[in-house]
Amino acid sequence: MKMTIEIDCTPVEARAFLGLPDVSGLNEHLVKEMQARMDANMAMLAPEELLKNWMAFGTGAQESFRKLMTAAANAAVGKPD
Repeated sequence: MKMTIEIDCTPVEARAFLGLPDVSGLNEHLVKEMQARMDANMAMLAPEELLKNWMAFGTGAQESFRKLMTAAANAAVGKPD
């Protein structure tokens, strides 16, 4: 025998009926916090900031790569650094 029960209620009513806690306040707080963090991080995505960060990394990386290649070439030839 099959029986189907259809209950028409809102999510708030269903949570209350099942004894689940009301987390709407926590949810609102988390959404506000995420919005604040996204707003703070949007400044880092500005083209000027991206280029500044990339260029700062790029010059240091180029110098480190040049030193590595020089050391490897000197080691292959047998010269001291």
